[in-house]
Amino acid sequence: MAETPSPSWVGLFDLFRIGIGPSSSHTVGPMVAAGRFVAALPPQHFTSIGVDLYGSLALTGKGHATDTAIMLGLLGERPDTIDLDAVPGLIARLRKTRALPRSDAASLPFDPDRDILFHRHETLPQHPNGLAFRAVASNGAQIRRVFYSVGGGFVVEEGETEAARQGQADVPYLFDSATALLAIADAAGLSIAELQRANERAYRSDAEISEGIARIWAAMQGCIARGMRQAGELPGGLRVRRRAPGLHQRLLERGGANAADPLQGMDWVNLYALAVNEENAAGGRVVTAPTNGAAGIVPAVLLYYTNFIPGADAQGVETFLLAAAAIGSIIKRNASISGAEVGCQGEVGSACAMAAAGLAATLGGSNRQVENAAEIGLEHNLGLTCDPVAGLVQVPCIERNAIASVKAINAARLALHGDGEHLVTLDQAIATMRQTGLDMSHKYKETSLGGLAVNVIAC
Repeated sequence: MAETPSPSWVGLFDLFRIGIGPSSSHTVGPMVAAGRFVAALPPQHFTSIGVDLYGSLALTGKGHATDTAIMLGLLGERPDTIDLDAVPGLIARLRKTRALPRSDAASLPFDPDRDILFHRHETLPQHPNGLAFRAVASNGAQIRRVFYSVGGGFVVEEGETEAARQGQADVPYLFDSATALLAIADAAGLSIAELQRANERAYRSDAEISEGIARIWAAMQGCIARGMRQAGELPGGLRVRRRAPGLHQRLLERGGANAADPLQGMDWVNLYALAVNEENAAGGRVVTAPTNGAAGIVPAVLLYYTNFIPGADAQGVETFLLAAAAIGSIIKRNASISGAEVGCQGEVGSACAMAAAGLAATLGGSNRQVENAAEIGLEHNLGLTCDPVAGLVQVPCIERNAIASVKAINAARLALHGDGEHLVTLDQAIATMRQTGLDMSHKYKETSLGGLAVNVIAC
């Protein structure tokens, strides 16, 4: 399946990307940036390669495995194709040889312990997640490129703006707000999911769209399945115990006791979200939705649909993800999905809105009910801070996904009980999220300098 040729349009396959944990902005993005940098180096001899990390990447980079991601990117690995079982060997070999192999020239000297620098008291101007790559040639010539990892695995180079990346695109129904989305859909006589599919069709055939969605959904389900099997503690030193396997076993033993406990479905939704985010925290294979830190919400709600809603089918899965993508693209365009930029409201809040919209669409909601569901999901995550303990996406991130998954289902149900008319619009909620993020102290934006990160002792 071809990649979207224009970076200016944010589509389903931009928001939902198969990658690795624990962070889309701190792991996936830096790996992509490192790969771009090394691939563009001319075939000549270099005496040194260096990497400088700034802002949130420096403050929580160790806990988010940013240094490991950069090493893998410089080795030419990609988040969507890397063999996770090979990672320890690749890193050990690089640390031993202190060189990056090249096919077109001599190897590049690179000592990770010396050449990756964490500038914890400096932030670059364009975004809190800044990183710079340096290369010095044998003739003294220097190359320096600055990148920003802006959330969800998206990477922009210095001077390139998100507005430029999200400008006009060659799609039939270009929308930049929820208000425009509803108006365009009404005029075209399309549902939100149908409109999104028509836009995706500008770059892919219907068969490719369906195949791509099926691949994403299979990856999400695979992540849940692995998370329910893997026991033990999560890496990083907090000694956080994986809860998904034990919860899964207890739910299986309870069997068909739903008649005695009508809320048992909630337990399964919690399980699905915990499983994904425990896998993510362990560096496993996940799908950005729209980020790694919030990767459990959309899969949990989607699996709730397939397991608990009579008549659920593959078409419903496609409708869910297409509608969710339409909402996610609006949020990304007008606010942010980056915890380092606006706090966790941009990650968990966005994912909650997307999941609520997807579920409402799949259950037959009107366009206005879908927009209402998204607004409810986002509104009730406004102000959510990003304060990972010890810089790890474990506490409070894992539980936060479970709570938001249930919240998304409730938002969809609440919207479906209404007629689509509501006082606060999704556009107003998005604008509020952006303003709240601007007002929020930087210590609550994925720096581990405030909130639970300083009130919970990391032993």
